[in-house]
Amino acid sequence: MTTHETSLTSVEIASQPATWRRAAEAVASYADVLPRRGERVAVVGCGTSWFMAHAYAQLRESGGHGETDAFAASEFPTGRRYDRILAITRSGTTTEVLDLLAKVKGTVATSALTADPATPVMTAADAVAVLDFADEQSVVQTRFATTALVLLRAHLEAEQALPAGVRPLAQAVEDAQRALDLPLGAEVTGAEQFTFLGTGWTYGLALEAGLKMREAAGAWTEAYPAMEYRHGPISITGPGRVAWLFGPAPDGLADDIARVGGLLVSLSADGPSPSTGEAAALDPLADLIVAQRLAVLLAEARGYDPDRPRNLSRSVILATESA
Repeated sequence: MTTHETSLTSVEIASQPATWRRAAEAVASYADVLPRRGERVAVVGCGTSWFMAHAYAQLRESGGHGETDAFAASEFPTGRRYDRILAITRSGTTTEVLDLLAKVKGTVATSALTADPATPVMTAADAVAVLDFADEQSVVQTRFATTALVLLRAHLEAEQALPAGVRPLAQAVEDAQRALDLPLGAEVTGAEQFTFLGTGWTYGLALEAGLKMREAAGAWTEAYPAMEYRHGPISITGPGRVAWLFGPAPDGLADDIARVGGLLVSLSADGPSPSTGEAAALDPLADLIVAQRLAVLLAEARGYDPDRPRNLSRSVILATESA
């Protein structure tokens, strides 16, 4: 890729404020797909979709909408009772998701969020929301994943079930627009290692930020719950290494990072960010957009094509034994 070209991934990242607005505006039309208040729900996915499932499960349960668990589709506990299984699958073709939906069909209500209406998930699940306006050409997921989470979050907001402290989506969309223009300082772009941290629903975002950096740029990243950071992971932090926090910092964490010489990036907390010098206070989901931008920037700096990452395909479709 030459330096004057704009990657598809960058274009898709930049479109997120628009796709978020569209998802929020359309939430009422997906009433038959989205979990009902009080249902016991399992949310499943693979890779990025699993991490969005984790974030939603935390939001829904802590907001009082109903007991909610998140699983990698391959690890779903089939003996456990749920009122609904909600699958998130951009491609609609992922083997583990389709296998699970086939296994439980007729025994529990199933729903799915997908980007492609011409795929097997349309008949594998009982009800499907097609977010084709958020589909992507690039292999690395960005806007579909966040737009799916925005749809789910908009539903919680409409049902007055957002946890305390979570911003209204209108503010999150504004923050997403700001996230596209925030500068990334040399302390971040030149770092050799990144540890992403989160608490509650933002832990899923930390996991996703780490995955984006590994997928697109082959970067050395790790992700942990913020309070677990001092139980071992802090040993990796030092000069030239970043601890990136989604949401507010636990007491004393900033001092601990400074003590070992690391750089704390906290774009979704009040106060100026060390990486930009600006007061950001972004919604954590908008903060993820900044991490997506960084992944593309680092990929291009290393001579990689962010649209076609090494060893990855758009969907994992496993061969059957009879094939």
